[in-house]
Amino acid sequence: MRFLAVFIALLAALPALAQDSRLVALDTRDASKGWEGVGRLDIAGKGFCTAALIEPRIILTAAHCLFDIDNTPITANRFTFEAGLRDGRAAASRNITRVLAHPDYVHGGPSTDTAEVVNDIAVLELDQPIRNGRIIPYPIASQPQTGDQIGIVSYGRDRANAPSLQETCNVMSRQDGVLLMSCDVAFGSSGAPVFKLRDGQFEIVSVVSAMAEVDGKIISIGTSLQQPLAALLTSFAQQHTGGARNVIINGQRSEGGAKFVRP
Repeated sequence: MRFLAVFIALLAALPALAQDSRLVALDTRDASKGWEGVGRLDIAGKGFCTAALIEPRIILTAAHCLFDIDNTPITANRFTFEAGLRDGRAAASRNITRVLAHPDYVHGGPSTDTAEVVNDIAVLELDQPIRNGRIIPYPIASQPQTGDQIGIVSYGRDRANAPSLQETCNVMSRQDGVLLMSCDVAFGSSGAPVFKLRDGQFEIVSVVSAMAEVDGKIISIGTSLQQPLAALLTSFAQQHTGGARNVIINGQRSEGGAKFVRP
């Protein structure tokens, strides 16, 4: 079984990557245009994660967001999805009727185990579909490669009232379905969608699972979505016919000083 400590230790051997851009607050209507499908996933009694719309009635986030601080599952009625939340107002607000983590996700295992991170995804069903011309579900893209430029939209600690965009960060390494990325994340960014631009359209290529600190720099850790998401959506559809058939999928603590935490 491979561990993230080994994975992270390989970063020193990587070639130089493109310069990361800075986080920019999407705190105006113009700035947030096109990103309204990303929202804050509020969890009563716990806090929040970040999630993204992938079908009018389905959002995608990290599986560990479905568990309470005592590792017990959180019931659906404690979640609220605030699409495009900005300064206390959401472009659309929905309650949650059903939640499902990846069938192979095991919560509470060793956080540095890539086998946990690779399946750290979940889907949640909204009580009503979001059908709004400004809030468009995002398609899912094939897995990115090392060196690819990506971007991320997330909420986080000290920036909970509006999403932030990092337009350019990098895939630093990819192994066993897990991505190490240079994207800037914070507590609350769990479940945040990682995007890649293709043919003028932003497609989700990963979901933030965790973060680590390496040589004083925060890096983000996520899954290569394609195969894990296909298995998750199959399980979701088997539970409730019609649930996930319209999602678009294209193709198919380090000993060196890293501290691994859930964002």
